[in-house]
Amino acid sequence: MPLEETTTRVTVRASRERPRARRWGRAAISAFVTLVALVTMTAGATASGTPEEPSEGPARFAPGFTHGKVAVDGGTIHYVRGGSGPAIVLLHGWPETWLMWRDVMPELAREHTVIAIDLPGLGASSIPTGGYDKVTTSRRIRQAVNQLGFTQVEILGHDLGVLIAYPYARDFPNEVTRLAMIESPLPGFGLEELYGLSWHFRFNSSPAPIPERIMDNGDVSTYLGMMFNFSHRPDAIDRERYYKAYADPARRTAGYEYYRAFAADAENNKANAGSRLAMPVLGIGGQYSFGPGVASSFQQVGDDVRTAVAPDSGHFVPEENPRFTIDCAKLFFGAQSGTPSQPELAGCAP
Repeated sequence: MPLEETTTRVTVRASRERPRARRWGRAAISAFVTLVALVTMTAGATASGTPEEPSEGPARFAPGFTHGKVAVDGGTIHYVRGGSGPAIVLLHGWPETWLMWRDVMPELAREHTVIAIDLPGLGASSIPTGGYDKVTTSRRIRQAVNQLGFTQVEILGHDLGVLIAYPYARDFPNEVTRLAMIESPLPGFGLEELYGLSWHFRFNSSPAPIPERIMDNGDVSTYLGMMFNFSHRPDAIDRERYYKAYADPARRTAGYEYYRAFAADAENNKANAGSRLAMPVLGIGGQYSFGPGVASSFQQVGDDVRTAVAPDSGHFVPEENPRFTIDCAKLFFGAQSGTPSQPELAGCAP
């Protein structure tokens, strides 16, 4: 859910229990201006070289990982699994797939069982006929995780994955021990304040078949390319792989359906905000994007929320700065307390 336009002020709206909104801060606003410039100035470079991946069987991007599928309500979910130890579930954003985690998975697998999932309808997961609200989606993800043998997990989510991780942790608090949320506020607690900053929010959430008829196959690289150019390091994103992943109109519709459910997600989040998150939550924002705004959103629904700002990053933090993502995740999800090696990692310490 990247942004492409800016205003002079962005606020994160407080819950009913909190009367005033939290301001994002001047640094975040300046970041938006920088990103707008990148949209118009950056060429469409790509990070190629990633081998084509199967939907089942041994992975090619790194040894020790395997592709598989598991049946859930509404279809099947594709996952990539590797490593051993406590399970960490990786949930990608739009317009990407599990592949966005490829550079961080091998090192996380040294201490964890890493499970990167394609969200229902996207990547190599099947396309459900409905249920794109985040509560239903989180329960489908939970079904997949349970069938893989895990009833307690940690979750690392980006963008759309953040919105799904929240009800998973809220509704099953004994099954989620830690959350690290990258680059999205929650519906009902700040996301709506961003709608005026980028037309893609309204476009994607328009009733069917408006975006379906406007967006042809030939438009995919132009539209998604605009999203990927809204980054600090657009060359780090393997965009051609994502263009291919969204070449199927049915996959694009699945993406729109996630956006069409945002209003219902906001109502559900606000109605259940009293069930505050007790587990540690880390809100990570890119230096040139949301900054501390992610943590500000989660502070309205959680009791133990930490803040980290990923340096040298825009919206696509795991691809723009995988080293920071790895180091931060290893600290936050680590089995033992660690000492941050750099000041920007201080918020990641357990």
